[in-house]
Amino acid sequence: MKRVHVYISGRVQGVFFRAVTQQTAKGFNLTGWVRNIANGRVEAVFEGNNENIDKILDWCHIGPPSARVEKVMTVEEPFTGEFMDFHIK
Repeated sequence: MKRVHVYISGRVQGVFFRAVTQQTAKGFNLTGWVRNIANGRVEAVFEGNNENIDKILDWCHIGPPSARVEKVMTVEEPFTGEFMDFHIK
């Protein structure tokens, strides 16, 4: 099991990035959260099996159709298992 903390930059706010991230993460059986941050980026924490974490990270480089992702910064953290589901903050 794996945990990653992700910061996504580009045209990622106001384009349904959080909602589609939530749907996609749930589809990959991941837990965690996603939120907009004041500097215009989207921040997310994902927990789950390695394969599905890799899939969501690939997706984060693309995002929903109206997004334009410029940069994805990923920090691997210790897995905690603290989340029951995936939600939007």
